[in-house]
Amino acid sequence: MKRIEAYTDGACKGNPGPGGWGVVLRMGQHEREMSGHEAHTTNNRMELTAVIRALDALKEPCHVALHTDSRYVIDGITKWIFGWQKNGWINSQKKPVLNADLWQQLLESRRRHRIDWIWVKGHDGHPENERADRLASDAALSGKVG
Repeated sequence: MKRIEAYTDGACKGNPGPGGWGVVLRMGQHEREMSGHEAHTTNNRMELTAVIRALDALKEPCHVALHTDSRYVIDGITKWIFGWQKNGWINSQKKPVLNADLWQQLLESRRRHRIDWIWVKGHDGHPENERADRLASDAALSGKVG
């Protein structure tokens, strides 16, 4: 399996409001940046979208070190999702899981990859996280897909 480093971030100008997602993918010396925009969304939706887009961009099964500054994404995919699935996408407060559509999409997107989920502290000088943040923020402000 190819080894990929993925750095993802989401941004929202207002919550809800215009949002963007950003991804930096690295395999050895090769890098790719991606970003996108949604006119009316939330920060958590953009965080999830960034991860899904990163995984979907990989053309074959890979071993992915996926870096995100979102505890929502990390805890959701490594802890909470098992209970949500078991309970028919109802959370511990007996309410429908927020962003269930994206969580289900993430389950499908991750299926063919081996993923190491790595949390990084946001806005702490981590170069690739800062790049993903800039891509997401620029997309949120510009309304363009890059």
